[in-house]
Amino acid sequence: RGAHTLRSHQPTGRRSFPHPSPRAAAAAAPPCSASGAASSPASAHLPPPLRAPISTAPSLPPPPRPSSPQTLASPWTTTSSRPAASQALKASAKLSHLKSPTKPDAVLSFLAAQGFSSSDVAAVVAGDPKVLCSRVDGYLGPVVAQLTGLGLSRSQTARLISCCHGNLHLTSIVSKLQYYMPLFGSIDNTLRALKGHFYLISSNLERVVKPNVATLRDSGLGDCDIAKLCLAHTRLLTTSVESIRAIVACAESLGVPRGSRMFRHAVCAVAFLGVDKIAAKVVYLKKTFRWSDAQVGIAVSKFPPLLRRSKDSLQRRSEFLISEVGLERTYIAHRPMLLSYSLEGRLRPRYYVVKFLKENGFLNHDRDYYNTLNISEKTFMEKFVCPHKEAAPHLAEDYAGACRGEVPTRFRIA
Repeated sequence: RGAHTLRSHQPTGRRSFPHPSPRAAAAAAPPCSASGAASSPASAHLPPPLRAPISTAPSLPPPPRPSSPQTLASPWTTTSSRPAASQALKASAKLSHLKSPTKPDAVLSFLAAQGFSSSDVAAVVAGDPKVLCSRVDGYLGPVVAQLTGLGLSRSQTARLISCCHGNLHLTSIVSKLQYYMPLFGSIDNTLRALKGHFYLISSNLERVVKPNVATLRDSGLGDCDIAKLCLAHTRLLTTSVESIRAIVACAESLGVPRGSRMFRHAVCAVAFLGVDKIAAKVVYLKKTFRWSDAQVGIAVSKFPPLLRRSKDSLQRRSEFLISEVGLERTYIAHRPMLLSYSLEGRLRPRYYVVKFLKENGFLNHDRDYYNTLNISEKTFMEKFVCPHKEAAPHLAEDYAGACRGEVPTRFRIA
C-alpha cells in the first residue's frame, strides 16, 4: 500500500508537545514481520492487530485535556504586571463555566484599545474576575462609555469596575455617581466609599439612601459632616432610617448636643457599636483612670472617640500620664484629647523636653503640659528646642531620639 502522510492539527492556544524523531520512533518500535505482526512467540496466541497506515511522519501527541478554570484564568491574571498567581486561583472559582478564551480575549483587547494600562486591567480582573466573561458590546462598552462621559479617568474607571463586583449592571451607574460624587465631595472619595461598601451601587437611592441622608441632616449635621461621617461608616447610607435615628439618639445621650462641633464625632463613635459594648467601655474607662461617673461622662462628652480606643491603648496612656507624669485624674477627664495623641511620637518626647528645660532653669515660668501637646511640631521646635541650641546643643538630637522610641536616661546639656 502507498504510504499515507498524517497531518498534525495543533489546536490554537494549546501548548505543543515535543515530537519524537523518526529515528527514535523506529528504535522504540518492535520488529515487524512481513504480515505486519510483531515477531514474538506470544503473538501466535493473540488476534491479529489492526493494520495502521505506514507513515514517515512523527506520531501525534495525545489530545490535550479540557482546560481547568485555573489554566483558563492564569493567562489573564498572572503576567508580571498583573495580579499574582493567588489572584488566578481566586478568579478560577468565578470562571468555572468558562470553556473558551474568546470572551476574555475580547475584553482585554477592548480595554487595551480604550487606553487602559496593564495595572488598570490588573485592578479590574483582580477586583471582579467575572468581567472577563462580559459581553463587550452589550455590557462593558456602554459602561465604560458612561463612566468616561462623567469625567472619570481610565484609572478611576478601572477602580470603579473592580470594586463593584459585577453590580454595575443592576442599575444606572451614572445616576448613582451623579448623586454620590457631590455627597462625598469628589470622585476619589466616592471610590473610597464604594471600595469599603460596594452595596452603595445596588442600593435604591430614592427608598434607602436619600431618606438616610435626610435623617442625618434633620439631626443637625451639615453636608460636610455627613460626607466625613459616611466615609467612616458607609453603612449609614444603606441601613434603615430607624437605625439612623437610634444611633443619633445614642450619640445625644452621651451629653453631646445636636448641632455642636463634636456631634459628628459622637455619632461616629457609637455607630453600629451596640449598647452593651458602649456600657462595657464606660466601665473600663472608670476602672483604668479611676474616674467617677461624672468624670467619665465629662471625658466622653468632650472626646467621644474614647469609646472606640482599644483597651491596650488606654491602659498604656493611663500608666504613663498618671504614674510617670503625675497628672491628676480630674485633669485628664477635662482634657481627654490627651488620650488621642501618640504615646511614642508625642506624649513621651515632649514630656522629656519640658521636664529637662524645667529642671535646668531654661523655662522662666511653668508650662502646662497639655498646652505643649496641643501645638504643631513646627511650633514646638520653635518654642522649646531651637532657642536652646547653644546652652543645650544635644537637645534636638535627644528629642529626635525620643520620637524614635529611644527613652533617654537624661537629656544632655553639653
